[in-house]
Amino acid sequence: MNAHHSSSPSPSSAPPRTQRLLAIYLNDHLAGASSGVALIRRMARTHRGTPAGPPLAELAEDISADRESLREVMTALDIPAQWSRVVVGRLAEKVGRVKLNGRLVSRSPLSDVLELEAMRIGVEGKEAIWKSLAVIAETHSHLERAAVDRLLSRARDQAAVLEELREEAARRTFTPTPMAADEPAHSGRGRPGRASRPGRSHRTRWA
Repeated sequence: MNAHHSSSPSPSSAPPRTQRLLAIYLNDHLAGASSGVALIRRMARTHRGTPAGPPLAELAEDISADRESLREVMTALDIPAQWSRVVVGRLAEKVGRVKLNGRLVSRSPLSDVLELEAMRIGVEGKEAIWKSLAVIAETHSHLERAAVDRLLSRARDQAAVLEELREEAARRTFTPTPMAADEPAHSGRGRPGRASRPGRSHRTRWA
């Protein structure tokens, strides 16, 4: 994301309180972005070779680029990155791996659902920061409103992809397979092959 270079006042000339609040806000989002990048990259590695692999890999690339765009915004606004917040965010992401999924070490069937929900919420937060920066761009010539709008549009596209993956993961995790209901009670003699049984789902598995 390119910054404007003009004769307008430097962003650091903003009132100290305003600059301080903006620094806190942007650094909090930078920490969240770093956690999101770590999580989506891990998800892409986990599902490499599955139908979910390509969209997750593309999301990982885009979300990583979005983090770099946020760093450029902070540079344009003369706001230094507070790396201690980033480290705390990364630690929180690691702790989140062992929470809520019902297992401490191995992956649970819930892991896919919970991770996709976490990424979906994270992207919603990213939409919010781009909206806030669009407001800031109205008075700061150091920001390009068109560039912010492109980032907002990409975040919405990311949210749509994540929601589709989340719905499929939830369906796979929480919906009973129809096999038990379709299986006849008698012995297997003369039973039709499973692949040809009517009523069985032919949906491509998410993973």
